[in-house]
Amino acid sequence: MKGSSVVLGAALGLFALREVRAADSVPVDGPPGITERFALHGQFTYVEQETSAFTAPYSGPNSLLPEKGAETTDATLYLGARLWSGAEAWLNSELDQGFGLDNTVGVAGFPSGEAYKVGKKKPYVRFPRIFIRDTFSLDGPVENIDSDLNVLGGRQAANRWVITLGKFGVGDIFDVNQYAHDPRADFLNWAAIDAGTFDYAADAWGYTVGAAVERYQGSWTVRAGVFDLSNVPNSEHLEPALHEFQSIVEIEKRYSLGQRSGKAMITVFDSRGRMGLLDQAVAAAQISDTPVDLASVRSYRSRLGADLNLEQQLTDDLGAFARVGKAAGNVEAYEFSDIDRTTSVGLSLKGASWRRAGDTVGLAGIVNGISAAREQYLNAGGLGILVGDGRLPHPGPEQILETYYKASLLPFAQLTLDYQWISHPGYNLDRGPVSVFAIRIHIQR
Repeated sequence: MKGSSVVLGAALGLFALREVRAADSVPVDGPPGITERFALHGQFTYVEQETSAFTAPYSGPNSLLPEKGAETTDATLYLGARLWSGAEAWLNSELDQGFGLDNTVGVAGFPSGEAYKVGKKKPYVRFPRIFIRDTFSLDGPVENIDSDLNVLGGRQAANRWVITLGKFGVGDIFDVNQYAHDPRADFLNWAAIDAGTFDYAADAWGYTVGAAVERYQGSWTVRAGVFDLSNVPNSEHLEPALHEFQSIVEIEKRYSLGQRSGKAMITVFDSRGRMGLLDQAVAAAQISDTPVDLASVRSYRSRLGADLNLEQQLTDDLGAFARVGKAAGNVEAYEFSDIDRTTSVGLSLKGASWRRAGDTVGLAGIVNGISAAREQYLNAGGLGILVGDGRLPHPGPEQILETYYKASLLPFAQLTLDYQWISHPGYNLDRGPVSVFAIRIHIQR
């Protein structure tokens, strides 16, 4: 298994680094019983979605279709073990089944973060995460860490280094927002749970191999990482050994407004791989009188992007979030979605005021846009990662409104009803608007 060799090498390297840095670190293990040595968690999530009838005078290979339904199911086991003080290893084993709407195409801000770009009728097993995380505590107040998915309970200093190596999701570390980041617990739309322009390195299931380093100091955190891209855009297979790769830098500032906490993050990425220029693909098709083909004009180049991520507590139960992002619009999108600029804002409200403290209601608005070059490419019949109606004579921004109500049935089980209104799916003024209805069941222990 490719990830296992990465983790073995990571363990040896981190152990050597631990010996070098031991003199600089502070003991934070605490009394016996505080530090968790082993952990086993599990989760189950089921999502079913249906589209309404909507105007669709024409369709293409990557079009959303009216009055269709789809479901996804996944069950995950999380096995963790303490390797040494501060270091933990995790293995996730997952059983997946199902499809996103129209096999996960038709909308750049796709309506289910639980749907991958690979779907199957029969359940199949994957290992999405195999990684090591090592925390070097320095100084400052010592914090208690609760046991959670992929987190062993223990203690750590506020000022610290954290190194993560192996196979995991870029979103596990970067562009995190407590109100909009988990499709199993909050919003479902891709452009709500992450910045739509964050074309992060991943295989078709959303995971990659690489390394990330985090430095926490006071109210600041700086993160950096380097990760394998897939071997071709939107592929099931990664390009090993960083031959095609993505580097990411993120700066986070935590603050308080009055007595309410908040944070702001800026995330910048640079993808370097074999990518095609959109205008070259269109020009080549016109000269040869053949269908538009990005693969024919791919060469090694870069695609840059950046986003601003904000979260702010407004009351004890109400929080707000916002993201604004921009990515290079003349290069094909590589991994995530066909979005060159995005804005999302939203609110998340706990149910304490109506005596349902375990419940949450959320509301988000999203606007996604593309460059003139991408409009011309789609109008010429080009296909993106998620969109492509065969033509695009009347382009316009995708406008999405999502709301959900998550009801806590038991401490470990929630039922969510979700509704999304999507205007101009696939940036096409000729199609839509469409309503997407969803039900989600989530169990986690």
